[in-house]
Amino acid sequence: MYSEPFIVFVVIIAVLVFLFLKAGIKIVSQSDIMIIERLGKFHKVLDGGFHLIIPFIDRIRAEITVREQLVDILKQQVITKDNVNISVDGIVFLKVTDGRMALYNVDSYKKAIANLAMTTLRGEIGAMNLDDTLSSRDRLNAALQTALGDAASNWGVKIMRVEISEISVPAGIEAAMNMQMKAEREKRAIELKAQAEKEALIRNAEALKQEKVLQAEAIERMADAKKYEQIAIAQGQKDAMDMINESMEKNANAAEFLLARDRVSAFSELAKNSSKDKILVPYEATELIGAISVLKNFISAKKS
Repeated sequence: MYSEPFIVFVVIIAVLVFLFLKAGIKIVSQSDIMIIERLGKFHKVLDGGFHLIIPFIDRIRAEITVREQLVDILKQQVITKDNVNISVDGIVFLKVTDGRMALYNVDSYKKAIANLAMTTLRGEIGAMNLDDTLSSRDRLNAALQTALGDAASNWGVKIMRVEISEISVPAGIEAAMNMQMKAEREKRAIELKAQAEKEALIRNAEALKQEKVLQAEAIERMADAKKYEQIAIAQGQKDAMDMINESMEKNANAAEFLLARDRVSAFSELAKNSSKDKILVPYEATELIGAISVLKNFISAKKS
């Protein structure tokens, strides 16, 4: 049977071994890295997973997350190119890519990036007037990301993006800007109304012009039709005259026939429409009989 001192010794050894093993076993989270120093000097970087180190010789110098981190750019007073004092703040999104550089190349990469962002922001806004500053946030974000990215690469940090959160102007200047914007909107509304009225007048003028053109075309077509009608009448009269001339050349009694026809027609109309206010002048019966004879002879000649 073991003596009591021996049992105590074994227990002490077991406890020491347990403590030694516990101190030497390191489990690192997937989203973190551990910087290990051996006897005061950098030894290695532990990624996510199970690792063994030598207790009392190796020690954990720092544990750094490799997830995307946020760094606030504290609100600060900045003077623009046109001497307007404004307040600006923002956010920097970054990610550690080299734990050794992030630990040994700079005292605190977060503070360094925040201070550099503030300095860069003052320089960029100082070269811009107020209107450009308010309307050019993308330009400021790009300038900050470029400036911070160049410096952060020496610290083992990658700048993912930069966002200007807020740009505040003094109350008096803000009121003046609101009045200016209101005046601009009213001016724009007046210009749009005037433009609409102008376009309406142009459309009305175009419609009136088109109406006049159509009227002129209608008058022109009517004139052409009238002209055609007159030409047709004239042509008909000409053809009639040609036929009369031709008949007169072939038959000497044609002229007498025409006169006789007109006389007989006239007396027929008078006979049909006799009235008290009309006086029928006597006509030589022999001449009337002669006219009828001429008509009879002419018709007989035409039939033969």
